[in-house]
Amino acid sequence: MTTCTKEYLDNLVNTYETPDFIKDDPVQFMHRFNKNPKDIEIAAFIAAMFAYGKREAFIAKLNILFERMNNKPYEFVMNFDENSTAVDDIDYRFSVGIDLKQILLILKELYKSGSSLEELFAHGWKEHKDIAGMLQVVVDYFYARVTLPVTKGFYHLLPDPSKKSACKRLNMFLRWMVRKSAVDYGIWHFMPTSELLIPLDVHVAKISRSLGLLKRKQNDYAAVKELTDKLKEFDPSDPVKYDFAMFGYGVTAAYSSSLSSSN
Repeated sequence: MTTCTKEYLDNLVNTYETPDFIKDDPVQFMHRFNKNPKDIEIAAFIAAMFAYGKREAFIAKLNILFERMNNKPYEFVMNFDENSTAVDDIDYRFSVGIDLKQILLILKELYKSGSSLEELFAHGWKEHKDIAGMLQVVVDYFYARVTLPVTKGFYHLLPDPSKKSACKRLNMFLRWMVRKSAVDYGIWHFMPTSELLIPLDVHVAKISRSLGLLKRKQNDYAAVKELTDKLKEFDPSDPVKYDFAMFGYGVTAAYSSSLSSSN
């Protein structure tokens, strides 16, 4: 097991938290928009929802989707209606076109009311002052406005925090929107970076256990809290920056493994 020290993790962050990271990550989609905050947050929200499975597969699907939007997500949402067929064939693993259509219609309702994703998340934060409570407010908002015969894919795109899941993609979305760095936009200011939670998937969980940072065996909300609390020992003000360290460790470990197998 690699000796896990603050210096070791910080070096990984410094190596991988660079603009070069963007081009191969779903974060690339919000970086297409640098002027309109509504374009940025809608692009980030949709990209985060689809960010599971094989990276090449969901990035290819997202490229098709944003082409359909003419790379104008806010305008597309505001002009979208139930009769549109623009996303009917946007199927990806557990979700189908009608699931995405429902999400777009709810987003349209949100923005036409004069609100935004930022205001929705901020309302949840103000009400609860913790991530789980905030995400529950957001997800409940979407669940309460379902009018189409959606499939279970809708609920996979927007997982229910009350089921104690890791909510990896929602936490990743928050990292993008709240942190300010060479990769993350940091255009939301209603909460401190110190309260963000690590986006935990199977890959990050496996690496965290190999580094001795995570003991819990289940990849659930309790594991997210345990890992984030451990990372706060290295940086209390910005623990989720170590998401890049986990990525970097995975890359270096894979590279070392390939060298060993070729010798």
